[in-house]
Amino acid sequence: MMFYVIKMGWQEEGAIRRVDGALACALAGHPHQVVDRFSEFVRLFPETGPLEPGPHRLLFAVNLSRGGISVGFARVIAYISLHLHCLENCVGSVVVDGEDELFTKKAGREMIFIANRSGCAFPGAPLVEATGSLYNFNIQARIQGISNPEAYKKALARLVDQLLSFPGTPETGSRRIALFHASSRETSNTLLLWNLIRKDLEGRARIREVNLRNGTLVDCRGCSYEACLHFGEQGDCFYGGVMVEEGYPAIRESDTLVFACPNYNDAVSANLMAFFNRMTALYRTDFREFAKKRIFALVVSGYSGGDIVAEQVIDALNCNKHFLLPPHFALMETANDPGSILRNPGLEARAAEMAGRILGEEI
Repeated sequence: MMFYVIKMGWQEEGAIRRVDGALACALAGHPHQVVDRFSEFVRLFPETGPLEPGPHRLLFAVNLSRGGISVGFARVIAYISLHLHCLENCVGSVVVDGEDELFTKKAGREMIFIANRSGCAFPGAPLVEATGSLYNFNIQARIQGISNPEAYKKALARLVDQLLSFPGTPETGSRRIALFHASSRETSNTLLLWNLIRKDLEGRARIREVNLRNGTLVDCRGCSYEACLHFGEQGDCFYGGVMVEEGYPAIRESDTLVFACPNYNDAVSANLMAFFNRMTALYRTDFREFAKKRIFALVVSGYSGGDIVAEQVIDALNCNKHFLLPPHFALMETANDPGSILRNPGLEARAAEMAGRILGEEI
């Protein structure tokens, strides 16, 4: 196994002493190769895939100058975005250190999305971000009884340990797949896409579909931690309903979760976002099991913006709920009029490829 630390933004204006110090602590005792030149990154990860045989572990380290800009970061993600197999057989995590209070989360999830689209898998909670003031470490520091800089260093050390211990191989055997949607079968291009994929899954996996339009799906009310934990231990939630009756059981019994995400307003639909938020009670008790479950997204946009919705799914489920992000987790299509997706050139081939990924045939 090769472990690469890919540094972006080190040759630009802005302080790097803090992130360098945190990295030095996190990487101590872990043999690794630093890649801090764009030309070296391109040499190691050409268009057809990594130069050296895998598996590879990649820590993407981004240093953001004031204003949230890094030319080095932009060059790397542009290259990855243009070469859709350059990171096959890789598993990654990300640290973003910024001088401002903004932009770190944006850069982090963009890095995850772009790298995943080119073949890189990510374990749950793969992002550590450090804002300019480190205010985002206030709670962690208070719980541990340490300073914010120390909390940052410990978080980065855990990120590295998690990355290096990640098995990278999905469990074998028959898949247990849950499809979650909130669409109308009469008009939904997204469900037509799912139906194409499901045809290739039939007889090879156990499939459960959960329609979140069945009943009212109330959004999270923000219970106290103790109340949320209490309900979660019983497999319940304050509001009950379809979330408890169908959603929680489907999550628990499945190893693979697929989300049908139509893009109407450059955002995950309200029912799906409420579903993401209401997972919190179950997550309180099942977070270790969540980390073993893979997620996929089917994103169909009427005009554009599928990448925005895919990044929201990453943020909500991979970064925050610890679900595993397999390579090429999202299939993104554009279709407007009902049924028009079936006229997209090459759709059946892409649907078959996605079915293979869901089954674990392509890792």
